[in-house]
Amino acid sequence: MSATRLPGTPRLLRALNDRAALELLLEQGPLTRARLGELTGLSKVTASQLVERLEERGLVTRVGEQAGGRGPNAQLYAVRPGSAHVVGVDVGADRVVAACADITGAVIGRVEQSTQDTDDPVGVVHNAVVQAASSAGAKLSSVRRIVLGTPGLVDPGTGDITFAFNLPRWHTGLLAALRDDLHTPVVFENDVNLAAVAEAQSGAAQGLTDFVLVWVGAGVGLAIVLGNRLHHGSSGAAGEIGYLPVPGAPIPRDVSRRAKPAFQQLIGGDAVRELARAHGYPDDSAAAAVRAAVADGTAGGPMLDEVARRLALGVASTCVVLDPPLVVLAGEVGQAGGAALAERVQHEVAAITLVRPRVVPTGLTEEPILRGALRTALDAVRDEVFGSTVG
Repeated sequence: MSATRLPGTPRLLRALNDRAALELLLEQGPLTRARLGELTGLSKVTASQLVERLEERGLVTRVGEQAGGRGPNAQLYAVRPGSAHVVGVDVGADRVVAACADITGAVIGRVEQSTQDTDDPVGVVHNAVVQAASSAGAKLSSVRRIVLGTPGLVDPGTGDITFAFNLPRWHTGLLAALRDDLHTPVVFENDVNLAAVAEAQSGAAQGLTDFVLVWVGAGVGLAIVLGNRLHHGSSGAAGEIGYLPVPGAPIPRDVSRRAKPAFQQLIGGDAVRELARAHGYPDDSAAAAVRAAVADGTAGGPMLDEVARRLALGVASTCVVLDPPLVVLAGEVGQAGGAALAERVQHEVAAITLVRPRVVPTGLTEEPILRGALRTALDAVRDEVFGSTVG
């Protein structure tokens, strides 16, 4: 049975043209009406009408002039930064970092606070969001979305946190409490998933539709990207590879008692520090020990070999199921190990499985979780603001 094609309405076509023009202004910076017409394939008259519409909606503004040939200079237009704002929040066991960005993606405010002296998650997030917006000179009413990155499970159905190993005071019902408190759409997302969003945007996974990101730090986690979409699983537990039952570590049978699961015991921060002590490296932090082993060159090889062997057990288990073309090693330990660790993991995975993914270190060095939270918020808000005339 052939599908019936419905003609586009004038309103729909205008909305699509408006969205295309706004995306071009974000990607290429200020443009003239004539240049917008050329890039969108619209006539000069239609392009002028488009710009006038966007000006009336408060989405674009004149930012200067471009000298040309004869006649008056052409006006340059850009997306109006203050038309909407978003806030991204990275929540850890000891601190919370919040950043405010305008709709162009420019980060214009940032705050960092300790969470060790409070047991009130709503108050912590409230203060961080309000101060981030204030430092950006933005009214809270202009913040269209807040995305919080947290460790643990987020229920795909309700959007609420159902389990966070390092945040025992974060619980089901917190999402509604935050929305009531801030009067703004609030979204929870797993922190490692947000790191993968940032990696796809501007890191080692740019241009790929399928990849996995393995986070190795104090804890260990996995983000799965398939067809340019994060895979969460039916309960939000997709990627909790700390719970992989692997050889070399005892397997606890009651995770509700917060016992360390098997793979976490083998390659988490405490395990790497123990390896550091065994190989004669300072064990102040897992990342520092791995950096020292890398800096030692050949002498650091035995420790890196053992870290790679253990890490490869989880990477191989993931890859024989998903068969991704790329594995990104992130987190403090993954970043510290760099290419030296990634190459060892790639070799070990190929030695023990039939799959041969490329394994690379993260391409991001600063705040990937926060960057992913901002990107997730921006994508949603741009859809809302730029697509508000579709109908």
